[in-house]
Amino acid sequence: MSAKRTAIVLAVVFVAYAVLLGWRGVLLIGTGDPVAIVLGIAVLVIPVLGAYLVWRELQFGRQTEVLARELEASGGLPVDDLPRRPSGRIDRAAADEAFGKYKAEAEAAPDDWRVWFRLSTAYDAAGDRKRARATMRAAISQHDRTS
Repeated sequence: MSAKRTAIVLAVVFVAYAVLLGWRGVLLIGTGDPVAIVLGIAVLVIPVLGAYLVWRELQFGRQTEVLARELEASGGLPVDDLPRRPSGRIDRAAADEAFGKYKAEAEAAPDDWRVWFRLSTAYDAAGDRKRARATMRAAISQHDRTS
């Protein structure tokens, strides 16, 4: 299943969960008991917060996809030629070695979103998801400023 389909399925499951949880919150508020009302309000906050987080992640994925398509059209996507283990995961030593090239590109052209996008993929290949996401957000921000 593609990542896009997985995201859609998970979003639909979340909506069902949020509706059921929200309904429970409404029922608690409807009891009239002060403790249940406070608990019901707290229960209603969970789906609202969850909806915001899901929306934010879907936006991130959409923006990343836009950048990837644009980079692919210009022939600037990094080639996925790193050796892999039998499990299919990228060999960590090879990813770390390739990382230096992308880091140097980003340092040489800090205002180019393309190098930040490639650096993000290098972080991801090296297994550093937190930095990969932060770097992709920087690429999105750079792209939005130049567009």
